[in-house]
Amino acid sequence: MRRPVIAGNWKMYKGVRETVEFVEELKPLVKTCTHCDIVVTAPFTALWVAAEAARESPIGIGAQDLHWEREGAFTGEISAPMVADAGCCYSILGHSERRGYFGETSLEVNKKARSALQSGLIPIICLGEQLVDREANQTRKVVEAQFSQSLGGLTAKAVSRTIVAYEPVWAIGTGRTATPEIAQDVHAYIRQLTSEAFGCQVAQSLRVIYGGSVKPVNIAGLMAQKDIDGALVGGASLKAESFAAIIKFSAK
Repeated sequence: MRRPVIAGNWKMYKGVRETVEFVEELKPLVKTCTHCDIVVTAPFTALWVAAEAARESPIGIGAQDLHWEREGAFTGEISAPMVADAGCCYSILGHSERRGYFGETSLEVNKKARSALQSGLIPIICLGEQLVDREANQTRKVVEAQFSQSLGGLTAKAVSRTIVAYEPVWAIGTGRTATPEIAQDVHAYIRQLTSEAFGCQVAQSLRVIYGGSVKPVNIAGLMAQKDIDGALVGGASLKAESFAAIIKFSAK
């Protein structure tokens, strides 16, 4: 039985004060939620205060990215040990915005995943196709390439500690959402790829979550699908009330 994960990706929103206020507002709303793992990924500048505010609560804190080197002359970068030291348990890697805006490759994601795992973090590795890929019936080809390169060379044990997020790029921030059936089809394919690369046992335990305009009104339909194990939530995670509604709806 795979434990669901509901993760909020704040992107470049909220400062230190807003982060503390959000966590303090969210805590009483989810204090009795034991059915899933709850994750908030705040900006780097607010990770420490987020982790401190979330103490003694079911809320886990994550970063939105990290660098693959542990330390060195990499001005402006943040390493996995730094993220862990700030109180994080998770890190998003290979988000479509990192890939699209900053040219991040799957091979770089692979190096980041290795570093995250070495530091005891849980990587949330993002995969997903552009609209042009879906319209050209290339979704599986794109997802397979991202999967094989992003997770390539990892051990089965490492993959079992990893979360994969399927995020159809055409459904992020556009108001368009892949139907639960469309999402399920790709999630099942990701599980098939996992089985072929790492074995059936790892595939059945791997948590594959969906990211793409997730809201309180569509979470139930998504969570009803066999291979959807949670959600990577964008805009709806910026308000405690809507994020809590998504967290609670996933239990039904």
